[in-house]
Amino acid sequence: MAMASAMDLSSPTFFLSKTSSSSSSLRRLSSISVATFRRHSNRRLQILCQATAGTQPQSGLSDSDSKLAARSGQDRLLKVPISNIRNFSIIAHIDHGKSTLADKLLQVTGTVQNRDMKEQFLDNMDLERERGITIKLQAARMRYVYEGTPCCLNLIDTPGHVDFSYEVSRSLAACEGALLVVDASQGVEAQTLANVYLALENNLEIIPVINKIDLPGAEPEQVIREIEEVIGLDCSKAILCSAKEGIGITEILNAIVQRIPPPRNTVENPLRALIFDSYYDPYRGVIVYFRVIDGKVKKGDRIFFMASGKDYFADEIGVLSPNQIQVDELYAGEVGYISASIRSVADARVGDTITTYARKAESSLPGYEEATPMVFCGLFPVDADQFPDLRDALEKLQLNDAALKFEPETSSAMGFGFRCGFLGLLHMEIVQERLEREYNLNLITTAPSVVYKVHSVNGDITMCSNPSLLPQPGQRKSVEEPYVKIELLTPKDYIGALMELAQDRRGDFKEMKYIAENRASLIYELPLAEMVGDFFDQLKSRTKGYASMEYSVIGYRESDLIKLDIMINAEIVEPLSTIVHRDKAYSVGRALTQKLKELIPRQMFKVPIQACIGTKVIASEALSAIRKDVLAKCYGGDISRKKKLLKKQAAGKKRMKAIGRVDVPQEAFMAVLKLEREVL
Repeated sequence: MAMASAMDLSSPTFFLSKTSSSSSSLRRLSSISVATFRRHSNRRLQILCQATAGTQPQSGLSDSDSKLAARSGQDRLLKVPISNIRNFSIIAHIDHGKSTLADKLLQVTGTVQNRDMKEQFLDNMDLERERGITIKLQAARMRYVYEGTPCCLNLIDTPGHVDFSYEVSRSLAACEGALLVVDASQGVEAQTLANVYLALENNLEIIPVINKIDLPGAEPEQVIREIEEVIGLDCSKAILCSAKEGIGITEILNAIVQRIPPPRNTVENPLRALIFDSYYDPYRGVIVYFRVIDGKVKKGDRIFFMASGKDYFADEIGVLSPNQIQVDELYAGEVGYISASIRSVADARVGDTITTYARKAESSLPGYEEATPMVFCGLFPVDADQFPDLRDALEKLQLNDAALKFEPETSSAMGFGFRCGFLGLLHMEIVQERLEREYNLNLITTAPSVVYKVHSVNGDITMCSNPSLLPQPGQRKSVEEPYVKIELLTPKDYIGALMELAQDRRGDFKEMKYIAENRASLIYELPLAEMVGDFFDQLKSRTKGYASMEYSVIGYRESDLIKLDIMINAEIVEPLSTIVHRDKAYSVGRALTQKLKELIPRQMFKVPIQACIGTKVIASEALSAIRKDVLAKCYGGDISRKKKLLKKQAAGKKRMKAIGRVDVPQEAFMAVLKLEREVL
């Protein structure tokens, strides 16, 4: 029992036993930074003792503290000077505890009452709760009293997956500081680095937070060294915390007030507000989330959108705390929402600048860099009558997800649909699920592909995202494909497995370095087309889930790419065509023809199924004909009679094959598209 309590960070016995002769307690204690422990021990001991005593175990606060926080939370709509406003974001790798920390901050500041509290409070999509990931940025206004001074804290919780980095960049543009959350047991991972670099590009004050120190495998000292060596951040003031147990939350709130600078006081300037998010409400129209940079906006003001040139009356303005609460006025430095009966989704785009119609600003804000889609696929409704509904759904979803791009597309097999661009495979999967759940659509998704750059003989350059748009071999000079620089962070035991994976995907090895004693960083350059398949799944399975990755596009390179056509009964089926590397053409062609042979129903005539490069057949299967037994009535007699009947049947089959048409069923297309995802 003594050993168990000594190893339990959530028990006050752990801290009190430091004066005893228990060497295990001293060894455990030494793993935490001594300087940080001394600085925070009194407060943490008080919180832990209260938590174990049973007073508010969820937040780690006493009854009086909880009542004070609740009163402060109820006063969060009261105005404070601009010098007391703090706008900050939480950034981290996946599963490092961003949403849990956000929940605890909302609870400790009294923004959300204990009776209303639930896990992942800010993740309000069912999809987010099911998968345990954050997909959309969420804003919340909190009130915190620091040394008797009320402060307004505007929190923006962000996603952690690389596919949603555009959401992170938009959040950071609306903030002056960021909490960098790192798991004490996992250490620095790929998306940790990517998010830090995004924050540094926006000149934000970064506060390192070492989370999950209550876990048995936590090594906060080693993680602090990793952050200093790999990222280069000063961690002398890093905060040790456990969002789940409520340890260190007060220190985080104090650090936000002390170290993050307030917004600039520009209330007297003409209104300029940056739209960082929006969504479509069927009853109220477009709801815009914005950060006031200059000036102020009041309810009833006539506002003007500088990019679209449209003007509306602000019927309702308010703050997100975290639910929408109406207020009469918002001024420079504050974050809120606006409802102005905007019916057209094109009138209020993310990145636009809001100003007043009567006193327009001279120039708009820089806005955001346009998101560049990396992965493309076709979206087609199963029922052709749903095409207008799909178009409306995509327009409304694009309002909420600015990284989504789409254009109309027609397929001979699947009818009318859209060619959609995404930031990654997970982004594609999430968009498809949201369309099906939120807009009640049944969709078919084609295999993901990338944009190729085709140089023609006459000097023209064509961007090709669809195999059907690829020029004929005689007209094209060369084909280039996008390459990515990918960084893989992995425990040293799995270096060999990841090297093998990258080499199989035509990767060029660039660098390997050890960022810690047992963690290595591998840098490869490989084609994006090789990564949009199951690369991430393979990465996780080969390393038992321990490795992480981060990638960025570095440009186009010439490759030996060809168009692989599928011919059924000597007719090319365009929707089944793919662009592949010449070295992979045979294996892909063989897999596709074998699968189609299983799926296409037999005909009255023999049906050849062929995979071709131009006119050269590289893989072939044949679907045997359904035969009537014409010899059944022959009970003997001369062989010439049987030959005559068989010859007559063969002539009929030949004539039927010449005029016959093979209809590929929808199920076959679906199965082949699924197979393409696997083999490509």
